Amino acid sequence: MVKVEFLGPIAREPMELEVSSLAELSKVLFEEETIRPWLEKCAVAVNDVMVKDPNHPLKDGDRVSILPPVCGG
Repeated sequence: MVKVEFLGPIAREPMELEVSSLAELSKVLFEEETIRPWLEKCAVAVNDVMVKDPNHPLKDGDRVSILPPVCGG
């Protein structure tokens, strides 16, 4: 299982899913109406390391963080 956490204003409880890549995870998350609008705007980290490759493999026990854009000062 891969744990997916949503940070900041996404305001969604973590999910645990059986997925093998970020691309597969993206397809699953796209089906969720409350998450879909965030997908193009967010950065992604796997086990606290930023990842841009949609084909990045995921394995059992990985933690994926969906990071929305933030404003800072």
